[in-house]
Amino acid sequence: MSNMLAQRMRRFLLAPVILLSIGLAATGCTTNAATGEQRFLLGYMSPQQQIALGEQALPELTQEYGGEVPSSDIQAYITQIGEKLAATTEADNPSLPWKFTLLNSPVINAFALPGGKVFVSRGLAEKLTNEAQLAGVLGHEIGHVTAEHIAERVQAQMGTQLLAQVLSAAAGSSDSAALQQMTDLIVGYGGQGYLLSFSRGQELEADKLGMRYMSRAGYDPVAQRQVMVILEKETGGARPPEIMSTHPYPENRIAQIDELLATKYADITGNPKYKLYPERYRKRFLLPISKIPEPKASGGQ
Repeated sequence: MSNMLAQRMRRFLLAPVILLSIGLAATGCTTNAATGEQRFLLGYMSPQQQIALGEQALPELTQEYGGEVPSSDIQAYITQIGEKLAATTEADNPSLPWKFTLLNSPVINAFALPGGKVFVSRGLAEKLTNEAQLAGVLGHEIGHVTAEHIAERVQAQMGTQLLAQVLSAAAGSSDSAALQQMTDLIVGYGGQGYLLSFSRGQELEADKLGMRYMSRAGYDPVAQRQVMVILEKETGGARPPEIMSTHPYPENRIAQIDELLATKYADITGNPKYKLYPERYRKRFLLPISKIPEPKASGGQ
């Protein structure tokens, strides 16, 4: 951990402010509805705290990556797909304040914030060829949210005891300084996404959840493999795409996808009831986005 990060954490620990009005339970455990994993409540960020953190970091990350694509129709299309996927998630997750943002950035990237904030860059979306592929990208990021992977990263980085102290010390005031300190850790410095990169196990878990959600929403999950092939092709250049800084290389994920397609989704892949929607994607996204001037590279560089 850098000295700068350590200093920020110490300041955050001493800040007599509130992350949220509810307290942090010190004992017991909770079960994640999406993964079935149990989490100890000591140092665990509640759903309300994760929502607050995502809301706080949303404008910073949006600005870092060039803002939203200036088209209400295109943004509405992205939102429509995202909300259809989010509606298939487990337990109370469909009621999260989901927001799906198409970033006006040429970098190839996608990421999520806790509490339901999902981003995809136009640079990545323009590489896709059908709606199901976009559903695969969004479903993967939704999986990070429902599996609470960012909360896990925060806990792993700060340590369970320190995080519990931070959240407890923050109680008692309405100031947002402590929340901003946590946001700094999540957003990172210079757009590097300090806590937006995940372990190989978390990425594989998000792939599984993404395929679950896209198939529930009526998409052919083979599109998830198509996305990996596209990303694999993009890594062949002199400079890997930005998404490689927050996601492992696609060849490390294709094997699991192939196994799932051959087993769990064997009756779904190629089934005419589950669609790819290439023409709809062309009309509602690829053609309209081609008329919007490409932005200069910004964010995550």
